[in-house]
Amino acid sequence: MMLSNEKELLFEVSRGNEHAFKELFSAYYQLLGTHIYRITESIELTEEVVQDSFLKIWLHREALAGVNNFKAYLLIIAKNHALNCLRKLAREHQQHKPVSIELVENALADTDNSNNEYYNLLDMAIDHLPPQQQRVYLLSRHKRLKYDEIATQMGLSRETVKKYLQGATNSITSFLQSNMDVSIVIILSWIIF
Repeated sequence: MMLSNEKELLFEVSRGNEHAFKELFSAYYQLLGTHIYRITESIELTEEVVQDSFLKIWLHREALAGVNNFKAYLLIIAKNHALNCLRKLAREHQQHKPVSIELVENALADTDNSNNEYYNLLDMAIDHLPPQQQRVYLLSRHKRLKYDEIATQMGLSRETVKKYLQGATNSITSFLQSNMDVSIVIILSWIIF
């Protein structure tokens, strides 16, 4: 897609013309959204990247006067931003990943006697959670619902669901660590460290 008056539009935007910017935005918004969605596979992240990319273009609009291929320029800015967002999400996921309950489950899968003890403790830990956290945790872990699905079902925001799940996971992990047999803790420390 190439606008017939694209060079003029870019010049006008570089001078701060908001009407020209809106025209540019309208012309490329859908194309950019489709392109970024292929990278992120997330509607929310796509919307964020597209908005941030256009914001970046507006904030650095003086450079537009020298741009010869705006479509390529826009796609590169947005692609780089999308990849940075995905990297950040991956890092956050790794950092917020507690001594994973899944890791604990895998570690204990080899020891039959420990399994029963572990699952009993896990049930007790879940029972000790506040009702909302418990429900979020069970919907996430047992029913495998996503944050948005849980938020809709419970009438909560996505961020609240995320916080409840993080709190539940941290509480369960602490409970398990403080109540497990020493031999299980040794096995876990050997696997984790």
